[in-house]
Amino acid sequence: MELKFVDPRSLKDNPDKARRSKSNPQADALLLATIKAVGIVQPPVVAAETDGGNGFVIDEGHRRVKQAIAAGLDEIAVLVVPRAEDGGAMRSLVTTIAHEQLNPVDLWRAIERLVALGWTEEAIGIALAQSVRQIKKLRLLANVLPAMLDHMAKGDMPDERQLRTIAAASLDEQKEVWKAHKPSKGDRQVSWWAVANGLAKTRMYARDASFGDDLREAYGIAWVEDLFAPADQDSRYTTDVDAFLGAQQEWMTQNLPKKGLISETNTWGEVKLPPNAERVYGTPKKSDHTAMYLDREGKVKAVHFRMPEAKKKAKGSEDAGGADEPIVVSKPRPDVTRKGIEMIGDLRTDALHEALSRAPIEDDTLLALLVLAFAGQNVRVDSGASGDFRFGGRFGRHAAALFDAEGKFAFDTATLRIAARGVLIDVLSCRENISKSGIVAIVAGGAIGADGFLANMGTEDFLSCLSRPALEGSCADTPVLPRARVKDTRAALVAHFMDGHFVHPAALFAPDAVVLSEWLAKSAVTEVEDGDAPDAEGLAGEDQTAEGDATEEFGEGYREAAE
Repeated sequence: MELKFVDPRSLKDNPDKARRSKSNPQADALLLATIKAVGIVQPPVVAAETDGGNGFVIDEGHRRVKQAIAAGLDEIAVLVVPRAEDGGAMRSLVTTIAHEQLNPVDLWRAIERLVALGWTEEAIGIALAQSVRQIKKLRLLANVLPAMLDHMAKGDMPDERQLRTIAAASLDEQKEVWKAHKPSKGDRQVSWWAVANGLAKTRMYARDASFGDDLREAYGIAWVEDLFAPADQDSRYTTDVDAFLGAQQEWMTQNLPKKGLISETNTWGEVKLPPNAERVYGTPKKSDHTAMYLDREGKVKAVHFRMPEAKKKAKGSEDAGGADEPIVVSKPRPDVTRKGIEMIGDLRTDALHEALSRAPIEDDTLLALLVLAFAGQNVRVDSGASGDFRFGGRFGRHAAALFDAEGKFAFDTATLRIAARGVLIDVLSCRENISKSGIVAIVAGGAIGADGFLANMGTEDFLSCLSRPALEGSCADTPVLPRARVKDTRAALVAHFMDGHFVHPAALFAPDAVVLSEWLAKSAVTEVEDGDAPDAEGLAGEDQTAEGDATEEFGEGYREAAE
């Protein structure tokens, strides 16, 4: 270490200095006044150049050197020290903080630079008198998109909650949101609320999990620590909501009480109890039942309820004392989640439309399908074609094809077939929304072999919608064996079906016998409706038998017209 007097203009800036943002103008003015009055009290620290030059590079004191030049000093004292192994990075950072607090962005970058130079988080924390948790938090913020960091360095900073959301998102996600919300030339202020809102994800916290490490590993859940949360609470979380809820559901199934059921919640988040059940708010009895459910935050909750006692039988009847208690059936997690059902609906619709466009269809079958299509529950008509609702807006186009240039209703067989197929495509839909045609679309798909047009469902997106039993059942007829973790089983199936073809049985065009029977019973003509019956005056004065004969003749007339 050596004290020398040099011209401040001959000193070179350290290109790897800690402070990169502009310092506070008031602090610079105060430092300049101090130097003019008493000179530089603490000499800047410099090191000899290492690239062959004979000058000195500033390690500490860039602001002092700059203000000394502004004060017109021809010579200042400097302290020459050997070059540190890290290039003076830690020494520069500590000294800079001691003189004026660094811009937060510069502090994040400086800590990352120290880590790259071999400093551990513990050592940095000791040197800066900060906790290791604070260093980890600052390191997390250093992963913010560089374009956002550059803007924050100008003084436009989000609040801590918004910063927490931004830092937790991936760089690709940040980049997409920043494109939409970056400042314009006319308005340099960023709406950090909109940026954070675009990157926000639903979090499921470990402190709310009832399951243990066995189910966590089985469902492939990886906890991420929220470094912005208070240090005295468990802040671990995951954004894999489906896996978290699936593990919670399986834990409830494994720990269901003897007289218990797994229930759902209504729109207001309240538990649904069986009909006539009376909720117990006090101490439950042994004869009471338990309903377990998941609240809106994914927590397992339990409530007790009591079923009404069986009514006593009248005298002379059999003894009612041995009446069985109400049977409560628990609801396990379905094999396919709601998202999976929606995916099946989309895949079914695409396959059905593909089959209607290309599969061989006899004319009589085609006409029967056309009649069947307009019996669908979505006939208003809300079209499922192209994934949107057209309210039957394309039917005019199909009908117009059946007219000639002179406006006469004329067409050949090929044109009629094309128009009929187009109408069927616009009407029949299996999508899980307002355009769903119901059971008739499934029957139609089975009639024309739409199963052969279903796309490969052995993908990560669809297999993640299956429960563990359903996923392991999908391993049948394949060389894939179920793994200990659901995540690993799913990955193996995805790899196996990468070049193959997998269709889940739930997606096949096989109508449910019960649903079909109910639909047939509901849709069957049991009596003549008002719009179909002949004029009431024509039946006046006739007896019931005559009315029945008239009805039969009326229906027979429709048959003859159809023939």
